[in-house]
Amino acid sequence: MTALADNGIVHLTASRSVDEVLEHLLSILRATKLVIFGNPKAGTPVMIAAPDSALDLPLKILIAEDPSGSTRVSYNSVGYLQARFGLTPEVVTNVAAIEQIAAALVR
Repeated sequence: MTALADNGIVHLTASRSVDEVLEHLLSILRATKLVIFGNPKAGTPVMIAAPDSALDLPLKILIAEDPSGSTRVSYNSVGYLQARFGLTPEVVTNVAAIEQIAAALVR
């Protein structure tokens, strides 16, 4: 495992092919959906300001069943993205809509 302390990215090397790893992952997951969405007009300025932010963009919302059977909606907080990539308040507003979207999902 390789982890870079400054950005939290972990790289693991698998002994299986990509297709085999994907098949294995799908066989062990509970009910899970990852929705990827974005707007180039909003995301591009963020990626120009911090190219590594492309790892977290487009935005993603994870909808998953937890072990107790409850449905959980998860996403990277805007504050986390701002701190992780050193984004200015002006730039981070481009991705702030994820908070309202996630809140609307659980209402």
